[in-house]
Amino acid sequence: MDIRYFIGVDVSKATLDWAVFDGKTTVLQLQSANSPAAIRTTVKVSKALPYFTSAESVCCLEHTGIYCAHLLSSLYKLKLPIWLESSLQIKKAGGLQRGKSDTIDAVRIAEYAFRFRDKMGLWQPPRPILQKLATLSALRQRHLRVRQHLQQPIAEQQGFVEKSRQKQLAKNCQASLKAINADLASAEKQINTLIQRDERLKELFGWITSVPGVGDALAAEVLVATNEFKAINDPKKLASHAGVAPFEYRSGSSVRGKTRVSQHARLRLKSVFHLGAMSVIQMKGELRDYYRRKVGDGKNKMLVLNAVRNKLLHRVCSVIHRQQKYDKNYAPTLA
Repeated sequence: MDIRYFIGVDVSKATLDWAVFDGKTTVLQLQSANSPAAIRTTVKVSKALPYFTSAESVCCLEHTGIYCAHLLSSLYKLKLPIWLESSLQIKKAGGLQRGKSDTIDAVRIAEYAFRFRDKMGLWQPPRPILQKLATLSALRQRHLRVRQHLQQPIAEQQGFVEKSRQKQLAKNCQASLKAINADLASAEKQINTLIQRDERLKELFGWITSVPGVGDALAAEVLVATNEFKAINDPKKLASHAGVAPFEYRSGSSVRGKTRVSQHARLRLKSVFHLGAMSVIQMKGELRDYYRRKVGDGKNKMLVLNAVRNKLLHRVCSVIHRQQKYDKNYAPTLA
């Protein structure tokens, strides 16, 4: 794909800063409001550049969550290729930098797109039903966090304060917890309804949840993170994305760090895999036996638990690859 113009966009809540790089110099810089109408106007101005075509252009931007929504939707409708990149990736690739502003950042993003054009990955929007699933899954996670924040102090104070005070504290939170549980149940019901109404989601959920230790929450988060395994289908890449892949930290004779997982991960995905691993080591099966054997051999518990998370992740990818439910007696066919 031959690219003539590399468009870098720095996204903020209210404004968008644009920089158009032609491989030699920045030929256009603009600022617009973060709204669909302003985005269409700015793209129209960019199209006035000599020999500009959508097929020979790419718009690169950092992943900033909900603030990208208008830009992604508008650019996709205008059929302008989109490259959605991690902000940390762009920052690390920039090397030593001095000064920072939205205008400068837009130029740096455009130059990053030019320098690493051979590694360009074009963004495709997830299906509308998957976007709804992502919203409901995030809502469920927020409800769970709020409930934990209310319940944890009550549980911790039990046995350390007077019974009357403990009873009063629990009573004060009773109405809030009841409301949160009702909202949580409603979110889970909507998620289940959403899954049952879509044949593809229903099929994928059936395969993924057949793996012991994998529930609906984990299955939903995996499908959202991988865009139904269209964006990520390699278990090693998914393990790195989820923060469960161990990396070596050694250099020469002076650096001898422990092999450990990276902190740059999708934390919500890592959290649900952790909960899945905690669940599966309580269930009768080979992963529980593996965990107990390794811990009995003196291995660090968290190290072994991370290995269980990794095995769980690989099993999820395996059932998707084979397109059938998990079979503990499955043996690969050898050529």
